[in-house]
Formats: sequence, C-alpha cells, structure tokens
Amino acid sequence: MTHQLPVLLRSMPFRLALLLVALFAAISLLSFGATYVMAVRSIDQSMQNDLRQDMTGFRAAPSAAALAALVEAEASVTDPQRLVLSFISGDGRSFGNSILARDEDGYRLISLEDGNAQIQGTYLTLTDTLWGGQLTIARNRQDVEALRDAYWRIFALSLFPTIILGFSGALYFASRSARQVSEIGAALDLMTKGDLNARVMPRSNWSADLAGIGGKVDLLAQAQEASVATIKQVSSDIAHDLKTPLQRVGVHLNDLKHQTELSSEATDLIEKARLELDDMALVFVSLLQIAQIESGSARAQFAPLDLDALAGDFCELYEFSAADSGRTLSFVGMGETVMVDGDRTLLGQVLANLIENAIRHTPKGSDIVASVSQVNRRVTLAVTDNGTGIPASEHDLVLRRLYRRDQSRTTPGSGLGLSLVTSIAKLHNANVILSDATPGLRVQIVFESNNPNHLMGRRNKREAGYFEQRTSRKEVLDGEHRDIS
Repeated sequence: MTHQLPVLLRSMPFRLALLLVALFAAISLLSFGATYVMAVRSIDQSMQNDLRQDMTGFRAAPSAAALAALVEAEASVTDPQRLVLSFISGDGRSFGNSILARDEDGYRLISLEDGNAQIQGTYLTLTDTLWGGQLTIARNRQDVEALRDAYWRIFALSLFPTIILGFSGALYFASRSARQVSEIGAALDLMTKGDLNARVMPRSNWSADLAGIGGKVDLLAQAQEASVATIKQVSSDIAHDLKTPLQRVGVHLNDLKHQTELSSEATDLIEKARLELDDMALVFVSLLQIAQIESGSARAQFAPLDLDALAGDFCELYEFSAADSGRTLSFVGMGETVMVDGDRTLLGQVLANLIENAIRHTPKGSDIVASVSQVNRRVTLAVTDNGTGIPASEHDLVLRRLYRRDQSRTTPGSGLGLSLVTSIAKLHNANVILSDATPGLRVQIVFESNNPNHLMGRRNKREAGYFEQRTSRKEVLDGEHRDIS
C-alpha cells in the first residue's frame, strides 16, 4: 500500500474527493463566518441599547452632585472588568470605578480601585457631557470574544472530522478504482504480449464507467482473437493443403531424375528443382509447427528440466560443426542444476535455431557463445556472436514470420527461424530479447522460474546422468530440428 500511495494521491477519484472536501470546507467557512458576523452585530446592537438606557438613567440626575453620588453608588457594586463608570466633574474630580485617560498611544482605562492599574480588554463606550462634566459608560465585549472562540471550536469540530472522513473516503474510492484500472491494464498488457485470451471481465461491484471500458476492451479482444484465429487457420490450412502436393511433386521429380534417357543438364535442373521444393516444404512444415505451438497443446508435455545441462549438450553437439565452418562455439554455464518447466524437444529446437543462425550469418573467424545465467528466479538462455549484428530498428522485424533482411536473402532459409523461437518462448512464458553485443548480436530467452528449488547445488554432471539426457546428433540435425530461419 505504501508504494501505491503516490499513485493513489494522483488519481482522479482522490482529487475529486479532495475537491469536494475543499468545497464543503469553503461553504462551511462562509456559512459560519456570515453567522458569526450577524451574531456579533446583534450583540453589539444589544450592548449599544444597554449603554443608551444607562446613559438615560444618569441624565435624570438633578445636579452634578447627585450625578456623582449616583455614579459612585453604581460603581461600588459593579466590576470594572464588566462595566466601566467614569464621571469627571467640572472641577476635575473623578468618580466611578475607573477613569478614561488619553496619551500619545491612544485611550486607556485606568482602574480607580486597584492602584491605578490599567484595565485590559475590548470595550464598547458611550460618552456624554452632563452638568459641566464628562460621563463615560463602557461595557466589556468579552461576550463577543467568547462567541468568536465558540464559533471557531464548532467550526473546527465540524470541519476536521469531515476532512478526515473525506480523505479516508477518497483513499478508499481511489484504491478501489485503482484496482479496477489495474485489472484493465493487466489484461491489456497480456493482449499486447500476444495473449488474446486475456479478458477484463468487469464485475457487478465495479463503477459504471470502468465497467463500460472493461466491457469494450473485452469486445475488442474478442474481435481481435477471432480475426487472428481466422488468419492463423487460413495459414495453417494453406500450409497443410500445399504440403502434400509439394511432396508428391518432389517424388515425381525424383522418379524423373532416375530416367536413363535424361541428359546431365536435365538431371542437374531436376535436382535444383527438388531442392527448392524441399525448402518450400520446410516452410510449410514450420508454419504448421508454429500454429501447433501457438495452440498451447504442447504444454501438456511440460516437465522440469535442467536448462544448463541441455545447453551444454547442444553446444557440444554443434562445436565441431561450428569449427568446420570456421567459427568457434563455446558454452558458459552455471555449473549447477538450473531447473525450468518446459518441453525438452522444443527448447532444444530453440538452441539449434539460434546456434545455426549465428553460424550462418556471421563471417568466418567469429566467436559464438551460448550461456545460461540466473538472477534470483530469472533464468536467461543467451546466444551471442561478434559478427555484423542486426540494427536495432530491425530487432522487432526479424521476429516476424517470413521476414528476411536484404543481407540474408542470398543465404538458405525462409525467415521463420526466429518466429519459431518466439513462439516456443511464448509457450514457455519466456521473453525473447535482441540486443547489440557491440559488435554482434545477443539473443536472450528470459524465463521466470516458478520452482523454489531451481538451484539444486553443484554436482558432477556425469554422475547425475548427464549423458542419459543428451539429445543425439541425428535428433538435432535431421528433419524439423534443422534451422529454417
């Protein structure tokens, strides 16, 4: 969850939820603010009315002495922190519980009861001139201050839980949508890798918009699967239907070749035609094999096998063939048992194709290295050469069926070897990666091992039945096991 949090925070549901929370907070703030202003105005108006009434009562005093006595009487029972009464008579004498003084900083209220201490707080004041003196009445606005604090507490208590609940809800809905988007993305990734059987299959608890998108993706995948299946079926049907007639033509040419009345030139032409037919037949055989592999039926024969031993076997078998062609072939293995689940014959065909491709498409004197390596559960089978290589722009193209580079059109082959390698790799849930070996080409088959015991420790391969697992040279070099790239 921690590593997904940044993604969730950038998701649209989370941002929409936060926007709604912010909108609610703004509306609440405006509502509370308007209510507070109205309440303060109401309290201030009430205090002003009270001040006017108090001033009206003092105005009823018949003389200055009577007013002073009335102020003193009221002040004796009044707390200056609540109500301030101050009368300065015409002769300068002060009466009440405080006095309103003025200096360069402004007005101050000074208590007459606590040793001329300054009174703190905010007051609403009314002043009038009576009987030659100045009467000041001031009421403390502490009720307004208390109201303000109360309003802020109510606002905080109502807003903060809303923000917390909104944030939590935003994370919940964002994570829920993220799971649904992740399922759609996973299905699209599988489709991109060629698994057209992948489906989103939205469930009833999905949001309507994502469920609609998932349904459209499923319809697209279904249509694409049907289209690809039709194309593959047509290719397979053509290959199957033409394979037998080509073989019959080859038989007829072979019979014709043995006719005694034919000239040597005619015999040479017949032999060339027969070789061309053999190449054409291999193309159709390979197309049929690719179709069979892509059907997935070969998975029924999968079993744990030692990829390190298998690669060592094939390198030993091809070592002399490479030397005869002027190349050197070596093997760099783990020296340990590296187990993968797969079909031994098909993986042997992958090795045969890659090694023969390297021999065929590199100049004499080139070095070819087959290797098996492992990092955690990832097992990599690689064949690397130091020949001319393939430009990066053509790495994806050479994996397609029947694609041949201009430089390869003068060499035997049909452009199906790497396509067959790719089909076998996909059958084993492995990835084919082409890269520049500077110079040369590196072809990697990367397996994700599911076997927790993929490393079984060092052992003597001969004692472990190494030679019992070897594929014979005839099995490698004959028939459909020959490289047809």
